[in-house]
Order: sequence, then structure tokens, then C-alpha cells
Amino acid sequence: MTDRKTIDVYEAQAQRYADLALSKMQIAAIDRFLSMLPARATILDAGCGPGLHAAIMVSAGHDVHGIDPTEAFVTDALSRGVNARLGSFDDITGTALYDGIYASFSLLHAPRAALPDHLAAMIRALKPGGALFIGMKTGSGEDRDTIGRRYTYVTEFEMRGLLRDLGARVVHVETGEEAGLSGEVAPFFLMHATSNTSEGPDA
Repeated sequence: MTDRKTIDVYEAQAQRYADLALSKMQIAAIDRFLSMLPARATILDAGCGPGLHAAIMVSAGHDVHGIDPTEAFVTDALSRGVNARLGSFDDITGTALYDGIYASFSLLHAPRAALPDHLAAMIRALKPGGALFIGMKTGSGEDRDTIGRRYTYVTEFEMRGLLRDLGARVVHVETGEEAGLSGEVAPFFLMHATSNTSEGPDA
């Protein structure tokens, strides 16, 4: 996510964003993600925001690396004990580096045309059988919300297809709707996958 207007919104409202409580579904999604990992796993939180999710993973004994293009968020994440730095999906490189990659409502800020390449980079960066979590708002097209953030909307079916084409296997999906920073209520899905297809068909 490198859209300047979106980053500026987060810089201006970093404290409000950090003050948003994690929902029961989000906490359950973190628990499920961690259950897919070995002890003391190496995790990349791609778009870590203020580090609320990553801090939970750190407290569970994992080695968590966070990247985010918003400077205020990186500062907040560092204060929560997360090994965070400025970065975006374009900076995800390397092969078989992480036991898990966590992308909670961050990939949705990338341009639609960039999604296949970003997903491919994440799959390459995962160790064989590594865990992948993606939270996305559901829909189609690209737009800005009422506070100016750029969104790329995808359907669950579309994301399943993108991951399947990259050799990943979806193992669990939850759907719901809730209001975020802008106050707009929107539908979403929370998807857990693994980086190979050796264990059978998608969930």
C-alpha cells in the first residue's frame, strides 16, 4: 500500500485507529492463525498498523516482523514490542523466510492490478506449508471511502481463485460486517490458507 492519500489519512488518525477495539472475530482469527504455526514461529505482519495484532503474537512467544508504510503506525508498533519498520507489499522479497504471514485489512489498499504479484511474493516468502491470513472487505472494483482511503474490493470466490492459482490451499473462511475507522459498515471475509495444496481440496 503506497497510496499517498491513504497513508496521510492514517498518519492524521493514527491514535483513533489504535484506539479501535479488536472484535471477537479478529481475536479468534489471530488464535486460529497462531494454531497453524510451530512454537516460536517467524511471522511477517504485512501492513501491521499500530501493532495491536502483532503484539498478541509477540506475547505468545513468536518472532514477529512488521512492515507498514505509515510512520506513525511503525512508531506505535515499536512501542508495543513489535520489530516493525517502514515498508509495503513491494518490499516482500525472498523465499521460505516465514512460518506465517498475516495481512489484516492491509492488502485491500493495494491496486487491483498488483494483487496477483503481492500474493505471489507472500507465497514465495512462506516456508513450505506456512500459514497465510488475509482479511479483506468484500465487493468489486476500486473506490475511496468517506475519509479518503483507497480500497480494492474482492469477493471470497475471487481471492480463493487467486490463491489456488499460486498453489495455496484455503483452510478456513469467516464472513461478517462491521464499522471501521470511517464509521461505514462493510462486509468482509477473514481467510486462512497454507502455502501448498498437498493436504487436499480447499475448505
